[in-house]
Amino acid sequence: MPITSSCSECADKEAGVPRSKPSDDRPLREQVIIEPSKRWVRISFTEIWRYRELVLFLAWRDIAVRYKQTAIGVLWAIIQPLTAMVIFSIFFGRFARMPSEGSPYPVFTYAALLPWQYFGTAISEASQSMLTNERLLTKVYFPRLIIPVASALPAAIDFALSFLLFLGIMLAYGIPVTARIIWLPLLLLLALAMALGVGLWMSALNVQYRDFRYIVPFLVQIWMFASPVAYSLSIVPDRWRTLYSLNPMVTVIEGFRWALLGSAGVSLAAVLASVVATAGMLFSGLAYFQHVEDVFADVI
Repeated sequence: MPITSSCSECADKEAGVPRSKPSDDRPLREQVIIEPSKRWVRISFTEIWRYRELVLFLAWRDIAVRYKQTAIGVLWAIIQPLTAMVIFSIFFGRFARMPSEGSPYPVFTYAALLPWQYFGTAISEASQSMLTNERLLTKVYFPRLIIPVASALPAAIDFALSFLLFLGIMLAYGIPVTARIIWLPLLLLLALAMALGVGLWMSALNVQYRDFRYIVPFLVQIWMFASPVAYSLSIVPDRWRTLYSLNPMVTVIEGFRWALLGSAGVSLAAVLASVVATAGMLFSGLAYFQHVEDVFADVI
């Protein structure tokens, strides 16, 4: 008995009748081509603002990772400056008899350690940020500037905890809190801008030259002794103070002491020198970072 086929496709094929391809109603995938900007300054702060949630996520992740599986958790943020205060008080305050401008030396040096710990931590974390986020960097697109920026922010948590302890120390020594405290956010912003400028340089250089992972801790340590953390600005001759203030941490540290302890502070010329130096470091760091960011994924 012959077998007949009801398949119209088979019949058309035998008869040589061409058939059209079945229509595909699925929408075409949208393709986004990312090309580098032709502008001299290629960093789009509008685009970075669109990714602000990613900045907060990466910052919170770094905070969680830092204190994960630690016995005392965030107390490390207090122990570090407190230990440094004790050591400085013994060797610089008692043995070397460093001047403290009329304030108890432990309070005098802790007021300097507050911004310094933030500054040093922000530089260290931002400098290592590109290597720490290597997998994220090579798999998905986002503004690369987000990584060092997000890495510099968690140090603010440590600063807040240390600052609360410092208020308790001030209370114990009978030192009142004055209205000058409102200047602290601006001083901290100056420290953040300088830390970010240095961090941009170091994070970009760290991708290409891994030697910088060893240079950064040495740089931070030398920078601390080049700043008036353990000593007073009064030991620096007047004619050198403006030049000395090209180190922005001079203005930040002395500004903290002025706002919290009522010390002499720095001159307007010194403040301007610090602001100019910070702006130069920040903008040069941005320029170099954007110059080499196109090759990060290939080199890292």
